[in-house]
Amino acid sequence: MDKKKLSFKDIMINYGVIIIVVLLVIYTGITSKNFLSVNNLTNILMNMSSRLVIALGIAGCIITAGCDLSAGRMIGLGGCIAGTLLQKMDYSQKFFPDMKPMNIFLALLIVMLICAAFGAVTGFFIAYLNVPPFISTMAMMEIVYGINMIYTNATPLGGYVSSYTGIASGRFLGISYLIWIALLVAVITWFIFNMTRHGKYMYAIGGNPQAAEVAGVPVKKTLIIIYAKAAAMYGLAGFMLGAKAGGASVQLGYGYEMEAIAACTIGGVSVSGGRGKVSSAIIGVAVFEILKAALQFLGVNSNAQWIALGVIIFVAISLDIRKYVARK
Repeated sequence: MDKKKLSFKDIMINYGVIIIVVLLVIYTGITSKNFLSVNNLTNILMNMSSRLVIALGIAGCIITAGCDLSAGRMIGLGGCIAGTLLQKMDYSQKFFPDMKPMNIFLALLIVMLICAAFGAVTGFFIAYLNVPPFISTMAMMEIVYGINMIYTNATPLGGYVSSYTGIASGRFLGISYLIWIALLVAVITWFIFNMTRHGKYMYAIGGNPQAAEVAGVPVKKTLIIIYAKAAAMYGLAGFMLGAKAGGASVQLGYGYEMEAIAACTIGGVSVSGGRGKVSSAIIGVAVFEILKAALQFLGVNSNAQWIALGVIIFVAISLDIRKYVARK
């Protein structure tokens, strides 16, 4: 009897949030006939695409018992840099009036490299100067936001070339390019996490950084790579969001880091470090996007939806802490 109660308790601690969302989806699907339509599910997948890229980047930081509060501002920087490089020549408010639109792949590479450089600086402070990830990434959040404000003069961007906006509107095999990009990033991330020495180092650091260093793991180098890689993925997400919106501003991506951290935690990436999979990020992001869509279909006030998301974050983090205490 006790064993059954314990098993039920474990199920609720590990999957309680997911179970609640599944029940909500069933209820919404029954009461709103268009909720489970192909069109709506496609929209959910498109909304998931950039969020998943962000979550996969931040998951590596969380697995090492860190975090990254700079993700949202890095997304904004990536979106704005891409926007300034990919405007039409005849656009009246062109940022660089005499510069021809850049090749979209070259622009993406520049965006990811610039963001990765900021991420490497963050990683350096964490690894070599022992600045806590919370403080380091919060400082970088402010620095990146200030740089983006100066770079764009806080001016909204638009007038993008069709080859850029086509990333959001175009399809391959009936599936949006944005979804394909997210799937590709997920596959690459899975390979890094599971099939490379870097992935093994990452989990070892999350489990016990002191023991990992004694065992010969290059802890400092690995941390720098993790934060640089994550920042590059934030830049990619900003590039994707800019293409989807057809414009960008310094506010692009604001607050997305909190949602990504919560999504990872809901899916099973432990804030205490050492545990987490690519599937964890996918599940967590899906839960968040489906929840938001369900609340919209149920006619919940848009402002009240933020309250619901906040409650989910509270519950997810609390359950993760309980799991960590139970393991101890």
